[in-house]
Amino acid sequence: MSPAGQDEEDTGIHCRLDELLAERGMTLTELSARVGVSIVNLSVLKNDRARAVRYSTLRAICDALGCEVGELLVLAER
Repeated sequence: MSPAGQDEEDTGIHCRLDELLAERGMTLTELSARVGVSIVNLSVLKNDRARAVRYSTLRAICDALGCEVGELLVLAER
């Protein structure tokens, strides 16, 4: 946990999960059920707070959303 007032590590990677879900009319709850990943863990990913993600999880999310990894994870603007 970071000390109060100190930002967590900025990886420079942005997860577009929110945008992709909206484009597909899908909820986080529905995605969770489809991929077998908890809503809490998907929320961490969605809010750019994930420190790691398994390839199998990325694959399951991309399969469910019909997207490529590069559409889900993008380099954040500096």
